[in-house]
Amino acid sequence: MTRAHFSIEGGDPSSHKFDDDGRPKRTGTALTASAHIITAVIGSGVLSLAWAIAQLGWVAGPIALASFSIITWFTSTLLADCYRSTSGTRNYTYRDVVKSYLGGTKQMFCGIAQYTNLVGVTIGYSITTSISMVAIKRSHCFHKYGHEAGCHMSNNPYIIGFGLLQIIISQIPNFHELSILSIIAAVMSFAYSSIGIGLSIGKIAEGGHVETSLTGIPIGPNMSKIQKMWNTYSALGNIAFAYAFSNVLVEIQDTIKSGQPENVVMKKATLAGISVSTMFYMLCGILGYAAFGNNAPGNFLTGFGFYEPFWLVDIANVCIVVHLIGAYQVFCQPIYGFVEKWSNEKWPENKFITWEYSVCGLKLSFFRLIWRTLYVIFTTVLAMLFPFFNDFVGLLGAASFWPLTVYFPIEMYIARRKIPRFSFMWIWMQILSGICLVITLLAAAGSIEGLIRSLKTFNPFHSMS
Repeated sequence: MTRAHFSIEGGDPSSHKFDDDGRPKRTGTALTASAHIITAVIGSGVLSLAWAIAQLGWVAGPIALASFSIITWFTSTLLADCYRSTSGTRNYTYRDVVKSYLGGTKQMFCGIAQYTNLVGVTIGYSITTSISMVAIKRSHCFHKYGHEAGCHMSNNPYIIGFGLLQIIISQIPNFHELSILSIIAAVMSFAYSSIGIGLSIGKIAEGGHVETSLTGIPIGPNMSKIQKMWNTYSALGNIAFAYAFSNVLVEIQDTIKSGQPENVVMKKATLAGISVSTMFYMLCGILGYAAFGNNAPGNFLTGFGFYEPFWLVDIANVCIVVHLIGAYQVFCQPIYGFVEKWSNEKWPENKFITWEYSVCGLKLSFFRLIWRTLYVIFTTVLAMLFPFFNDFVGLLGAASFWPLTVYFPIEMYIARRKIPRFSFMWIWMQILSGICLVITLLAAAGSIEGLIRSLKTFNPFHSMS
């Protein structure tokens, strides 16, 4: 076992192992960046889109999906242009970009919004993974004992198992080491989305009658006006969450190797990633609604609208689990990097924090081992405490959409291009930001109302599927 000093700044810039700023040489390409984006975007959000379309209906549902897609793509291109400061220096994180263009106060606000959302997403992925694991066992139970059997099981052992696995994988030092994991996760997302689409087509082909509507679930005995309003707002939050990746965009862009300008490569990767994601989202949401109608489940692969073929449903859920193993890392690595960088700068002489040990070619750090283990335990406990899928997903989407996807990219682009106040460009960008803020507030309100309703009947640490 050998021991080496660990420095956030990297090594000798003249070495072929390091970039010109002394950090480890980047090796990412448009392909790996696209894989990171697809891994981040096509996550648990896709599973709730049939439910979201059911709340909004045939008109507003597809329009909302297309609108969020276009807005996310547009603001992502603005953010990609801000990766390098006006002086040409790289910004390694989203917070660094905000500090470079907007100053320290807004950087602090950005940090709160970004890292709160990242923590929330990792909790959400723990919940979703456990639901898919339980769904595999339940599908066998339904196949054996019939569709009327309860087959209820606790999610907690599976949340704990997912957490134990993440403790091990979290020892991967940084984002640059995640390319293979992201590519595997992206393939898995294609797989389970395709299976969901195929099962929906099969159910539609059976010819059973399902109720659908231009305006979604109608107001009636089972749906009050107030509940319809809250569900509509929550559905918008679910769709916003489905496109949430801006909070890791800069970290993804920072993996792209030098040569062609990073913003050019990132724009290609963003267009490819969001285009592919939107295609799958439209198919999953629209075909899922066509298959289940107004009774579309909150999670269309684990809500048991599909019982047979049970083995295909199992494969889809295995793919979800594998995908979310990688997606969890994509979203928690920025948190790990922030805390470890801050600790290195705060206590540069503390060997417990700054030293790494090489064991069989693997770089290990006792500080990284302990801190990352504690973080995974924290998210695991909260996942067991609040296992509410749709409302939790909606709240996460609402909380991150306006500040991270819209507000900061627009404000930084205005600062970078020195766009005059009250010019045509400035006015329409502010109008876009204002509209998205209103949508965010409405979506947050709908999701909070749903969480409050769920908490009234929930016993902590007794989650069941």
